[in-house]
Amino acid sequence: MGTSMQSSQSHPKTIKLWPPSPSIRIMLVERITKNLMTPSIFSMKYGLLSAVEAEQDARQIEEMAFAFAGAYYEKEPDGDGSSAVQLYAKESSKNMVEVLKRGPRMINNGAAMIPEEVGGTADMTFDISGGRRALIYAEEAVDLFRPLTVPGNAYQKVCFSNKSFGVDAANVVGPILFSLKSRLREVDLSDFVAGRPEAEALEVMNIFSKALEGCDLRYLNLSDNALEEKGIRAFGSLLGSQENLEELYLMNDGISEEAARAVNELIPCTGKLRILHFHNNMTGDEGARAISEIVRRSPLLEDFRCSSTRIGSKGGVALAESLVDCTSLRRLDLCDNMFGVDAGLHLSKTLYMLTNLTEVNLSYLNLEDEAAKAVAIALEKSAASLEILELAGNDITVKAASSLGSCVASKELLTKLNLAENKLGDEGTVLVAKALEDGPDQLIELDLSSNSMRRVGARVLAHAVAKKPALKLLNINGNYVSEEGIDEVREILKSSVHVLGPLDENDPDGEDTDEDVQETMVDEYGLELKLKALEIN
Repeated sequence: MGTSMQSSQSHPKTIKLWPPSPSIRIMLVERITKNLMTPSIFSMKYGLLSAVEAEQDARQIEEMAFAFAGAYYEKEPDGDGSSAVQLYAKESSKNMVEVLKRGPRMINNGAAMIPEEVGGTADMTFDISGGRRALIYAEEAVDLFRPLTVPGNAYQKVCFSNKSFGVDAANVVGPILFSLKSRLREVDLSDFVAGRPEAEALEVMNIFSKALEGCDLRYLNLSDNALEEKGIRAFGSLLGSQENLEELYLMNDGISEEAARAVNELIPCTGKLRILHFHNNMTGDEGARAISEIVRRSPLLEDFRCSSTRIGSKGGVALAESLVDCTSLRRLDLCDNMFGVDAGLHLSKTLYMLTNLTEVNLSYLNLEDEAAKAVAIALEKSAASLEILELAGNDITVKAASSLGSCVASKELLTKLNLAENKLGDEGTVLVAKALEDGPDQLIELDLSSNSMRRVGARVLAHAVAKKPALKLLNINGNYVSEEGIDEVREILKSSVHVLGPLDENDPDGEDTDEDVQETMVDEYGLELKLKALEIN
């Protein structure tokens, strides 16, 4: 008995001060509300808050202070919580003063006033991405993110790009984001763990993901984070809670086949998605199949980019078929993949359905003449409002030039045409040039560099664009135009010679050709020009 009593006396119970009870929290809200409504030197200068606004701000002040102190307490779970209580009181007091200095936000009829404007627009964006890339530490994060803790702030968009967060800093920012998540609409976390060890980077991602879980986001950017599958799953809580996402960016994230499957698994709801970018990843054919499932569930898609993702023929076919119902699509970028002819032909069939396209980039897909011709015919019949067409690096020869010309001639709104690094030669160039002459007057940029073009093609092309009033760049670099031919081009463009691009890679002594064939082509085209110039009275 005595021994038991001695033992009890030698091990007294530790009283935990944190977390405060619900009644204590309510009492603090009431005290803050009263202080906000009491006349003071601040109210004399900034105005006195109404009872309704004071209570709203008091609740927000207490919630932010509670979240902030709670994150601090997690670092000392074995303590009695006294430090967290002190921080809780300090943060509440500090934020209360900030509200008093801000003054009332409501007018007499109870309607909210417009938030303070910066440069004529509401200050809704919190952006720390400017300047040099920097490591963010806990102490710095407290001050850096203080604007997000001010009650009544109007922030709906946050951008943390170009800054690298460690676990300590993430533990500071997490509770702040949690307190804002009911109104956040845009979150940019691109390039925000650069230089961190994998284990730490994944933990940071997990902290941010849990803090933002349940946000009703419209925009989410997780690019440039080398996510791979582990990173994608670290953001699982955030991704899985999104039901109204309209823009998703996962560029340069090392997204492999497994990671692409994880994205498909973790984002079940993409019915409102308008923009989806997967540029520069390691997706491959199997990963493309997973992405195609996301696309199938995104009928409102307007902008799809899946470029430089190592997708071959089978993956290209899957993507092409998944786009059939995306009839709102305006921008399509699939460049720098290994589709080949078969996937290109499947894509051409889909293009007939995409009547709203304004920008198409199908460069470096190994389309060759057969698929390039099919694509050109499809676009001629479907994309009436096409403004940008890029088909560079597809081994296109004169065999497909006529179809390309017909397509180009039908596009009155075309501003950019990129056919660089193909094999059009002079004959193919002439066919494209004839189409351009009577075609789009709004053409701004024309690129036929590296096409085995010689003097004849260059001259004809110059004649075709000489009177295009909007033209700013004609690129014929990397061809075999003789010095005499270059002089002729400059003479033809004399009133707008500034549009002629660099010629440092032109090889005037390049491949030989049959001069008689060249001159015949020039004579035929010259005769056509003269006939068009005749006026019949």
